[in-house]
Amino acid sequence: MSSRGGTTGEVGGGRPAAQMASWHDGLAAPPRVLISPRPSDVSARGNVLSLRHPRSGDETGYLFIDGQLQEINWFKERYGSWFLGDYVCEDGGLYYCTPVDPIFIFLPTFEAARMSNGKDPGKFRQLDEILYVEGYPGYQQLMNVAGHHMELVCEVKEVANMKFFRLDDSKVLSWLCCKVHNLKEIFPKLGKNYAAQLEKEQLKEAVQMIREYLKDEPWLALLCKKLQLDTNEIINDATTKTNEASFCADSSPAPAPPSESKAANSSAKSSKGQPAKKPKVELGSKNIKDMFRRVTRSGSGS
Repeated sequence: MSSRGGTTGEVGGGRPAAQMASWHDGLAAPPRVLISPRPSDVSARGNVLSLRHPRSGDETGYLFIDGQLQEINWFKERYGSWFLGDYVCEDGGLYYCTPVDPIFIFLPTFEAARMSNGKDPGKFRQLDEILYVEGYPGYQQLMNVAGHHMELVCEVKEVANMKFFRLDDSKVLSWLCCKVHNLKEIFPKLGKNYAAQLEKEQLKEAVQMIREYLKDEPWLALLCKKLQLDTNEIINDATTKTNEASFCADSSPAPAPPSESKAANSSAKSSKGQPAKKPKVELGSKNIKDMFRRVTRSGSGS
């Protein structure tokens, strides 16, 4: 099933196996809608990998397909469903994939692997050592792309046809500055609001976007120092925007469907006569581990 400008696959899972068996024994797991950029090979099959988010360290889902790593995000309105052929998918959540530079994902792993201490730049390590992360076998599936990308930000030594890598701070900083300036060049094309910003405001906006994939120490601090920006100001502005976005999401009105009206009225008070707590509606999540467990289809026509 395909859509314009992307590829839609069906992702299985959504509930623990014990719960699923109680209502459709022997049947396939309910489908999930997944949209991703169209691969060059229409028969390409992707793998959903669990990796650590480069900033938070939380387990996060990524799609590796056609040699490209894509970040999986989840969007869900309060009420909605999908019509998939003759099937109605009750869960109207939408998974969508966007390409992400693997260097962001590898940075924390390579930083830890070099074991630097103070002025000591650390050790050179082989890729199979660096990408062995306990509990996250997905990193090893990226072995073929890791070397090519990380050569941009690492010192590399070759001994007896074997390559050894060590993260280099100056190369990382140059790479981050390039990312920031590339973003800043795009802003004027996004609309009048961005085009009207002063150059320093555009620079701060770009750094805030990059920060979503960086730890504040050491990389954000080093980047701000290089670009002559106030680190605390970047962090405070990003926190303010996050709080405003959360407030808008929590305060958006959503009328209850008729099927839930009676239940809502009958449970408006607890057994002690006090108002019951309203259930919290989850609007979005980047962590897909508990949403589905396996891929039944990915890519176009699969």
